[in-house]
Amino acid sequence: MIAPFRDSAPTGEELTDYDRSHVKLYVRLLDADSEGAAWQEVASVLFGLDPAREERALGVYTSHLERARWMAETGYLLLLRDPRD
Repeated sequence: MIAPFRDSAPTGEELTDYDRSHVKLYVRLLDADSEGAAWQEVASVLFGLDPAREERALGVYTSHLERARWMAETGYLLLLRDPRD
């Protein structure tokens, strides 16, 4: 099952509810990236997008991968400190 997602992941230095609800997606994106998976395959598997038919596929993938990297480098600290979690 593919979780609902936006075309663009959040930006900025604040942890958002969107980030909290997409941690699993971010981890899967980072895993795929570290394994050298083609972005087209990742967009298809994780987002259910067909890169050959949907121009937005690369933007969705890139935006979320950038946010996943931010979460891995900085955002996780905010997640650990967040009293809601």
